[in-house]
Amino acid sequence: MTSTGGDFTKVRWLCTIIGLIFYLGDIGSDLLLTVQYFRAGHLTWAALTLVFILSGSLCVQIFSYVWFKDDKRDGKEDNLPTGHLIGIHVLQIGIITRYFSLLKKSFKALWFNQVQSRLFDLATDLSMLRLFETFLESVPQLVLQLYIILEHNHRSTLQYISMAVSFLNIAWSTVDYRRCLRRSLPHVNEMPCGIPTVVYLLYKVFTITPRILSLTLFIMLSTFSTIAMAFIWFLGTFWAYLEKTDFCTSRVLEYIYRATVGVILIFTFFNIKGENSQVPMTMYYIFSVSENLAAPILLFLFKPESEGTDYLLPIILFILISNSLGLGFLGLYYSLLHPHKVSDEIDGMERDEQTKETTRLNNFLQI
Repeated sequence: MTSTGGDFTKVRWLCTIIGLIFYLGDIGSDLLLTVQYFRAGHLTWAALTLVFILSGSLCVQIFSYVWFKDDKRDGKEDNLPTGHLIGIHVLQIGIITRYFSLLKKSFKALWFNQVQSRLFDLATDLSMLRLFETFLESVPQLVLQLYIILEHNHRSTLQYISMAVSFLNIAWSTVDYRRCLRRSLPHVNEMPCGIPTVVYLLYKVFTITPRILSLTLFIMLSTFSTIAMAFIWFLGTFWAYLEKTDFCTSRVLEYIYRATVGVILIFTFFNIKGENSQVPMTMYYIFSVSENLAAPILLFLFKPESEGTDYLLPIILFILISNSLGLGFLGLYYSLLHPHKVSDEIDGMERDEQTKETTRLNNFLQI
């Protein structure tokens, strides 16, 4: 998988800037919200908001540092000295360093015709890191802020800004990863722009959003619901273990990767090893939709005071409609709009010669 400056278009360069803006806006708004909660005396909310920021950032910095080291070892990149690498990742700016490096190199390639190698590889690494950050930070933040608003009736403009930016970040990073994935694997067709991309985005948005709402309702029903969420995380992590993922170069990092995959699977489906996904996807969404629909029903039955609120009925209707739309767009995308390729291998069969080169994407989440 070798990219040149010609593979990296000006549109892609602008998309990289947009992704950086969303990333900074998401982290910045959450940090401001943490300060607001702290100054108002809501120490628990401030602590939880900060924990999600730090957990997502820490995971991203770990993988970013290891990938820098792997690329340096393989001679793919003339990286910074080890001391500098450690410093920027300890300061939690590894992903920002990657953004500025990619923007600088691609700018020279696009506007000054300077030869730059591996631009799309660098963009793909960023898309994977952003996917981690999204499901470890942005999505849990949405659940937390929704819980605070619905359960404690605490609202502020900054909360809504933070939630809006988190939502945009989820939509952007999910589709950006999908497009980078299709672009970077030589044995599959690229994901077309236009209707296929929009339908894929709608499928993800309309399946992730009711998950966020239903999990929020479960926490409102009882904070002990977090134990059930931890069990769901364990099942996702255990599935990754059973699939014997081999994404990382060390055993310890592979365990961290599997645990991260478990978090992602709480909110949306990804095929862990790029093999036949029809059965696990069907089982996943049967369970997910059943759980989504059960949340408002259980809240209504075991917390009768919720019946008099102004949010319960709209949420029930939204979950019903959103689940239906999400599954509808899922079926539409994979039946009519998925960029199949005649030379693609059948799921589970050995890939042909052109994909034997080992890359991070070959072993990463494949759907």
